[in-house]
Amino acid sequence: MAIAVPKRRLGRIGRPGAGREALVGYGFVAVPMAVFLLFFIYPMGYAVYISRYDWGILGPLSNLGWKNYSTLYHDTLFRRAIKNTLEYTAWVVPAQMALGLLLAIVVNQKIRFRTFFRGAFYFPSLASSAAIAAIALYVLNINGLFNKIFGFNKAWFFDSKTALPAITGINAWTTSGTMMLFYLAALQAIPTDVYEAAAIDGAGPWRTFWKITFPLLKPGHFFVAVVSIIGAMKVFDQMYIISRGTGGPDYATYSIVLDIYNTAIKDARLGLAAAMGVVLFVVIFTLTILQWLFFGRQEAA
Repeated sequence: MAIAVPKRRLGRIGRPGAGREALVGYGFVAVPMAVFLLFFIYPMGYAVYISRYDWGILGPLSNLGWKNYSTLYHDTLFRRAIKNTLEYTAWVVPAQMALGLLLAIVVNQKIRFRTFFRGAFYFPSLASSAAIAAIALYVLNINGLFNKIFGFNKAWFFDSKTALPAITGINAWTTSGTMMLFYLAALQAIPTDVYEAAAIDGAGPWRTFWKITFPLLKPGHFFVAVVSIIGAMKVFDQMYIISRGTGGPDYATYSIVLDIYNTAIKDARLGLAAAMGVVLFVVIFTLTILQWLFFGRQEAA
C-alpha cells in the first residue's frame, strides 16, 4: 500500500545537490567581487583618504582636512582643465556616436566584403593612440598633408583656437569603430518583422530609419552615450603627447587627467592629485546618473 507523504515534507527535502550547486555559484561570484572590491572600491576609498592629507612621495606630511578641495575650488588652472574637458566631451561624444551609428548601418547591410569593412572601420580603435597622435602631428602640421590637400596654412595643434577641435576630430574618428560595434549589436537585436511591416506599408528607407530604427535603438543610444562620456572625461594620452605634457598652446588642451598627472608626478603633491581624482569621479558619476534619469529609466520602465 502506498504511503502518502505530506507536501510540506517534500518541500523541505528539495532537489538533491542543490546546496552544492549554490555554493559553487557563490564561489564563482566571489572571485570577481573580490577583484572588484580590491582593485576598484578600495582604491576609491583610499583616494578619498589621501585627498585629506598633504601627501608626499614618502607618505603623509600633515592632515589638511578638506583644504585640498578648497584649493581646487580657487585654482584657476584646474577650472580651466574642467572647462576644456567638458567642452571636449560636448563635441566628441555626439560626433563619435553619429559616426559610429553611420558605420554600423553601412556594415549591417548586405554588401560585398562586409566582413572586411567591419574590420577596417574597427582598426583605428585597435591602433596605438600614441602612434595616431604622432601621425596626426605630421599630417596636421603647417607643411603637412592636410594643408596641402585643402589649401590651408595653419599649424592646427599649435593654435589655441584649433588645437582642441583637432584633437576632438582625431578621437571621434579613432573611437567610432568601438561605437560601431555597440550599435551593430543593437541593430541586429531589432526584429526583422517590423521592417517587413514597414515595407508592406510602403515606407521608404529614410522614413523607416527615423520611425523604426532610430527609436528602437534607444537602449543602444543610452549605453553608447554613457561609455562615450566616461571615456571623454578621462582623455589624457592625446593631450599629453600633442602638447608634450604642458596642455598648450595657452592651456587649450589641458584636461583634468593631465592636471592630475602633472600634480602627482611632476609636483609630487599626491594628496591634491587624489582630490582632483575624487572631483573627476563625482562629475562622471553625476553625468551618468543624469543620463539614467532622463533616458535609461524610461527604457527600464
